[in-house]
Amino acid sequence: MQGAFNCRTRSLPVAASVALLLACTMPAQAADGLSDLKAALARLQGTAPFKASLETKTWRRIGEGKEMEESSGQASIGLEENGQGLQLIYGKDVLARMEAEQRAQVKNPNAKAPTLGVAREFSPVELRTMTAAAANLARQLERVSYKNEKTAVYNGSQVRQLTFSVPLETLSDRDRKYIKDFDGTFDLWIAADGTPLASHTLVNGSGRAFVVVGFDFRQEEDAVYGVSGDRLLMLRRESKRKQSGGGDKTDERITKTLQTSG
Repeated sequence: MQGAFNCRTRSLPVAASVALLLACTMPAQAADGLSDLKAALARLQGTAPFKASLETKTWRRIGEGKEMEESSGQASIGLEENGQGLQLIYGKDVLARMEAEQRAQVKNPNAKAPTLGVAREFSPVELRTMTAAAANLARQLERVSYKNEKTAVYNGSQVRQLTFSVPLETLSDRDRKYIKDFDGTFDLWIAADGTPLASHTLVNGSGRAFVVVGFDFRQEEDAVYGVSGDRLLMLRRESKRKQSGGGDKTDERITKTLQTSG
């Protein structure tokens, strides 16, 4: 066929013949992972209606020794997205617990309110991170710097792992002026067609505020993704944060699990 690649090696030197034979027998190289990822995010923006339930668990520990305070909470809500937008459905049990905690705080401002604490995690911005995961990841890619791609194993299958660095510029000017040391990485595991499977973010930093107050922090997030119709969802998100400085210490963990229905 005219224009076809010719793999005959009769008149070539031995070394060139070997190289050409290898090129002829090796499969065509797949597109790079970053390009495949961006293509997958473009096709998984999600317009189809869906229903789901979201369970959120929180755990926080503030202070040390006798001054330490520890709290935890759990609540589930329903989510529904359609042509009218994203709707939240609070069950009667959750509303009753929230009401009881509000009444308790009227009598005692120090009364624990675990359900109210969880409810703060149900902001539209937080929820859209999970229900519109493709758009969220696309925004993340604009803030990080691509480093490399390698083969990895995820859930027993061979996948591609993309690694990015998280620059200090992801923080606001106000926060950056206090940071002296900063290191951040973002790893994303993708399928052969570029569909995100899981991600891991790790950020460490330290600095000094008001000259004498030193501090350090560590933020970590693990996420698992899934596809529902034409929509990429974040099915599980676990965030951990540790921070110390000025004689105070904070440790928290927030886990969110999304389960589709209907």
